[in-house]
Amino acid sequence: MKIAVPKERRPGEARVAVSPEVARKLAGLGFTVAVEKGAGAGASFLDEAYQEAGATIAKDAASALKGADIVLKVQAPTIQGGEGKNELAMMKEGAILIAALSALTAKKEVAAYAKAGITAFAMELMPRITRAQSMDVLSSQSNLAGYKSVLDAAAEFGRAFPMMMTAAGTVAPAKVFVMGVGVAGLQAIATAKRLGAVVTATDVRPATKEQVESLGGKFLEIDPEMEKDAQTEGGYAKQMPPEYLEKQKKVVAEHVKSQDIVITTALIPGRPAPELVTEEMVKSMHAGAVIVDLAVEAGGNCALSQPGKVIVKHGVKMVGHLNVPSRLAEDASALYAKNLLNFITPLVDSETKALAIDWEDEIVTGTLVARDGKVVHPALGGKGD
Repeated sequence: MKIAVPKERRPGEARVAVSPEVARKLAGLGFTVAVEKGAGAGASFLDEAYQEAGATIAKDAASALKGADIVLKVQAPTIQGGEGKNELAMMKEGAILIAALSALTAKKEVAAYAKAGITAFAMELMPRITRAQSMDVLSSQSNLAGYKSVLDAAAEFGRAFPMMMTAAGTVAPAKVFVMGVGVAGLQAIATAKRLGAVVTATDVRPATKEQVESLGGKFLEIDPEMEKDAQTEGGYAKQMPPEYLEKQKKVVAEHVKSQDIVITTALIPGRPAPELVTEEMVKSMHAGAVIVDLAVEAGGNCALSQPGKVIVKHGVKMVGHLNVPSRLAEDASALYAKNLLNFITPLVDSETKALAIDWEDEIVTGTLVARDGKVVHPALGGKGD
């Protein structure tokens, strides 16, 4: 069986789906691995490293994808364009596509995979269950994004993070407020604390209070009673009612006034990001304060942040970098590749080295979006398989 690893073609994407280390392990599972020339360059993985790991280097995407049984990608394949640009058109009917497909907001693309006869797995839909933790691409990538958000804030902030006592005077520690305590938020808290900041955080899920405090942060509560039912079975935050959001704005608005740095990480799968920081809140912050909006690609948690830009309004810097995990491409690729390896390994019969997919397995049904010419995921209007 052949696995193809094409170069990512979407703007700003430096990651690659398979590292040389994982290419070697895939070969050990019995796969032939074809990596497009230069696919790992953005992540500092050279073609020579893939060759040493037992992979072959394909001269272009068409060569890599030709006859491939499985296609591994970071982002969804391109489905438009002429020769050499439409990746979907290069895949053979019946091929298995495994990638972060943004399926909940890309239903037309998923329908195109089904029409092309592709069996597609959307890794971002991985169930939040214990045995799937090592396959959870959202967690591995969000962890790095949370870390990088603090470094981005520190780079834009005109003061130091830790308290410094010098002969010339004392430098007060930076005050960092993290909004949204998922994987990214927790890593942001930990990183900000390591840099010496005073950290507070908030989230609609009450279970996160203990996590925040375990990292040395202080939890800002909004309404404990309303927050009791604020978490889905999968561990994600629910869409909160208008009265809660109104109360949240008042509590947060008062707190934000005294903060040096605000990092927002709140995302709801398949929905626009909730607005947490209004323009009035930005106006209330002191000159030189920094807001890092990790949800900017989903509409933004800050009313003024702009995708792909660092802007200044009302004296406050707003950081809206796109695809933050890609800005740590080497680690992000290595972790993502291991997520894919951990997903694929149970799909292969250890003796025959052939695919032996259990179509009833919870991990399979949770991520499978297209099969046998049909869209099959219930969240996309499918009836399951």
